[in-house]
Amino acid sequence: MRLMTHATMNSIEAQTLALAGILQATYLVDQIARTGQADTAAINSILHSLFVFESDDPAVVYAGAHNLQLGLRALRDVLSGHNREAYQGAVRYGLGILILQKLLAKTPEAQNTIRTRLQHTEKKLEFFTQDINEIAPSLASIYQDTISRFKYRIQITGSLQQLQNSANADKIRALLLAAIRSAWLWRRLGGRRWQFVLNRNAMRRCADSLIRG
Repeated sequence: MRLMTHATMNSIEAQTLALAGILQATYLVDQIARTGQADTAAINSILHSLFVFESDDPAVVYAGAHNLQLGLRALRDVLSGHNREAYQGAVRYGLGILILQKLLAKTPEAQNTIRTRLQHTEKKLEFFTQDINEIAPSLASIYQDTISRFKYRIQITGSLQQLQNSANADKIRALLLAAIRSAWLWRRLGGRRWQFVLNRNAMRRCADSLIRG
């Protein structure tokens, strides 16, 4: 039996939060695509992670686990095999996000463009609005001008009426960008697919503990 050290537990907790960030963003994408509705507070929380540039600490990136409750519940349920149908879309998009993050990691020019434009967008948020949803079009345009140019693209499915709504489309692209930010964090924290398989039970327990507070 391998004893889990305190350092290992910290690593698992950090990776659990990053994975929850991915699933929170992709679950919100799925909700908007299907119904046009999603939790505004959960959207705001995950989009704010885009403006944390200098830290790989999930506690800083997400400003606390309480901002990832939706994502943590999704991760716990996915790892437990519960409510599989409810999370099918989110999981599929999440797997696509990991592919896009790998492509972005190989494209320094796109990385620089995203960072520069996010810094510019952050100034709008600071001086002109407190509602991050109002800058969704700016975030969406960053996604379109960078990530959308990769050969691999995530195909969003849902209600045609909701997908044709420009405000919904902007939120979806903004959330996909936030999901990539969480995938980037997961990689920076040492996250790999084989670790996910080996540590899934520990991550499930960790997610449940973080939900309970």
